[in-house]
Order: sequence, then C-alpha cells, then structure tokens
Amino acid sequence: MNFELTHEHEMLISTVQAFVEKELLPYEAEVDANDCVPPELAQQIRDKALAAGLYAFNMPEEVGGGGLDYLSQALIERELSKVSWALHVFVARPSKILMACRDTQIQDYLLPCVRGEKIDCFALTEPDAGSDAAGIKTKAVRDGDDFIINGSKHFISHAGHADFAIVFAVTGTSEQNGRQRNEVTAFLVDKGTEGMVIQRGPKCVSNRGYHTNELFFDDCRVPAANVLGEIGKGWIVANEWLTAGRVMVAANCVGQAQRAMDFSVEWCANRSQFGKPIGKYQGVSFKLADMATGIKAADLLTLNTAWQMDKGTMSDGDAGMAKLFASEVLAKTTDDAVQIFGGMGLMDELPIERMWRNARIERIWEGTSEIQRHIISRELLRPFEAQ
Repeated sequence: MNFELTHEHEMLISTVQAFVEKELLPYEAEVDANDCVPPELAQQIRDKALAAGLYAFNMPEEVGGGGLDYLSQALIERELSKVSWALHVFVARPSKILMACRDTQIQDYLLPCVRGEKIDCFALTEPDAGSDAAGIKTKAVRDGDDFIINGSKHFISHAGHADFAIVFAVTGTSEQNGRQRNEVTAFLVDKGTEGMVIQRGPKCVSNRGYHTNELFFDDCRVPAANVLGEIGKGWIVANEWLTAGRVMVAANCVGQAQRAMDFSVEWCANRSQFGKPIGKYQGVSFKLADMATGIKAADLLTLNTAWQMDKGTMSDGDAGMAKLFASEVLAKTTDDAVQIFGGMGLMDELPIERMWRNARIERIWEGTSEIQRHIISRELLRPFEAQ
C-alpha cells in the first residue's frame, strides 16, 4: 500500500487550511462566548465555501457536488474540524441519503441542498431511542395520498437552520427471526408544515453555537410523494450514510487532536518553570510523545478506513474501529493538554478548555464508544454463530 498522499491531496489540504484560518477561526471565540452564529456570518461562510468549491464536497459530481472520493473527504473533514462545529457546519455537507430522491424530489430537495439554496437536517434520535435507533416510536399512518405523523425527536443537530427535515417514522411491523421488528420509512418534511414544531433543545457544553433541537409532530400531514426511498425501507437509505459518517467523525477527531497537540507543543517550548521550559521535564514531554503517537495511529487508521470505503471493502466494524479509536485518542489528547497548561488550560482566555469541552461529544454522537465496541465484537464473533 502507498501511504503517501498525492499532490492533489496536498493541494486540497492547503486550500482547506487556508479557508479555516481566514474564514472560520477568527470568529470561533466570539461564537463560543455568545453561543450563537449570527445569520449574516452563517451566510458569509456559505457564500465563501461555494466560491471556494468546498460546498457539498461530499455529493456526487453528477448532481453538482464536489464528487470527491472518501479519502479526500476525510482529509477535508480533518482540517475543517480544527474549528468548532458551530462554524464549519456552514461549509455544508448535505445528507448523502438525499441521493435517494426521485422525481420532483430531485428539484425540490436534492439539487437546492447541493447549490446552497436549502439546508437539511437528519431527524432520527428520540428521547427513548438513542443508541437503540430501531426502537423509535414516532409513527406515520397512511391516510389516502398522505401520511399522518405523530411523535417527537430530540438532539436533532442544526434543525433550527434547516429548511426541511429527513424524518424517520415507523410505518409498520414485520416478523424477523421470530421477533416483531419495526418497519421504518424516511420522509421529507418541510419547515412550517402544519403539525410540526421545532424548538431549541437543552444547552450543550460542546460546540457552543451549534444547537440541537426538539421536533414535535402532532397529526402532521405529509404527502406520500415525500417518502424518501421506499415505504418500510428507511434503514436502507440511512445505514450507508450513518456508517460513512462514523469515518468522517473519526477524521474530525484527528483534526481536533492535532490542533490541541500543536498548542501543547508550543506551550511546552515557551512556558518555563524552575528555570527551564516545561517541555524539558519528562512528566510533561512524555505526554507530548503519547499525543503524537496516538494521533498518528488514529490518522492512519482513519485514512485507511476511508480508502477501504473507496474500494468498497469497508465493513461496519472497520468504521466502528476508526470512530472508537480516534474519539478516545482525542479525549486523552485534550485532557492531557489541559494538564500541560495547568490552571490556564481551564481559563477561557485560551482555546484549550474549549477543545476539551468540544471533544467530549465525539464519544457519544454517531454511536457511542460502547455501541462501536458492540459492532466490532459482533462482527468478530459472527463467523462462529452458525457453528
């Protein structure tokens, strides 16, 4: 295997790094302090991302997206993540499951998202169905040419900015291996649809300014024409996107960890105690060594998994390993960074405490560390189940 990045990859990385430095990082502290991204700043980022050719880089070229392979996408995610999600989310990556759009849905939802004219959000998680996504209770009942949706969603990222939600609801049940299983359908539900209410969710310490929302459905009538994919086949359109998303979260974690280490190295070289730079003391310098080793391993694992995705050989367990390892490397890296900075590591004058807070969510969303371990171990044991 050739581990060397191509010249095109290096140019891509440089382009994104320059974009982050100029267009995103200058606003990070203010956005975090105010827990808000002003609408004019959000639009400015979208416009500049479109002009730079970075908008919708995850979408196929035939629909107007960047058409980049997964390895290139992971490299971009790694660099974008060096600033809070509150800002880099506006360099939009529309939900890839919108590729399941058909007929008028293509003009009404898919293409406007790729062009930056509309924003989507992914509404799956519910109060009683987090890690157990198959346990969702929101239901959609057929009524002539419509479906009537009742239920609720929470922890729905970016829903306050979205023009429509991709909502998952139970539309029936079927028997599988002697057990009743929910049949789930995905719906495209426009903001402002009667019977759907969107409200700000609880405040989160991670990624201030990047809000989650609660969605409530009370006899919300949605045309059958707004079914995304096939009725009862919602997991088919969701699973590929969810699994690939874990690899991109891993790339996000690598970028955040690298930023925390860079700050730590500079601090160790310039901060003196007892007459010499603190990096001269093994108690501190060994932390840097552990950071560098963990980040290198997480980066190689993540890029290898993205490469496997491009070849079509990646398994759910592979994606789980990348997400699990990279998120836990990030956790240790940011925690060690706080320790290296000492009391200043927890002061808001420096970005370290922000990195530490932002890192915590990565072991929870897109599947907790425990869920990733379950996926990995189940895959290892599966060949023995028939014995």
